[in-house]
Amino acid sequence: MKKEVRDCFVIATKDEKKGKKHKGLIIYKPDNKVAEDYITKAKVNLQLCDFYKEKGFDYKIPEEWFYTLYYCALAILSKFGIESRSQKCTAFFLRYANNNKLIEYEDEFIDRITVYSAKDEKSDVDERETARYSSSITSKEVESKYKHMTNICKKAISQAEEIVFSDKEFKVPKELYE
Repeated sequence: MKKEVRDCFVIATKDEKKGKKHKGLIIYKPDNKVAEDYITKAKVNLQLCDFYKEKGFDYKIPEEWFYTLYYCALAILSKFGIESRSQKCTAFFLRYANNNKLIEYEDEFIDRITVYSAKDEKSDVDERETARYSSSITSKEVESKYKHMTNICKKAISQAEEIVFSDKEFKVPKELYE
């Protein structure tokens, strides 16, 4: 995992030096305000799920679930002072941070935002895309897992809040970017 995360920093730094928008991870100053704003955005996204459900727009809900979890991830990265422009790199960093006990964040939340390339490996990224690009507006599958996914999102927000509102200083290990 260390190699993948390191590659995310290296690629982004090279892109930035070439004057290109990076597609990886860049280190900036930790920003509690940005982290807190991402938590707020995650909560708003979860509220949108209720709105879409009431209006019968089920196809929008998997996207909101995904982004609720993703905004929690971006909140955590902001606490470390990392800007991400890659879902894959975001998940790589969270997995590294979790595995190395830099944070306490459930693997399931990371798994759900992970981009897999193998056809048989699926995550919420795939569910979001299926819902977004299919011709369906309503979904029995969304209806059947609505309560479960809402609870997962609430737990992710809660765990992300513990990290974001903590007084602990979070630092990116130098081995990842030097």
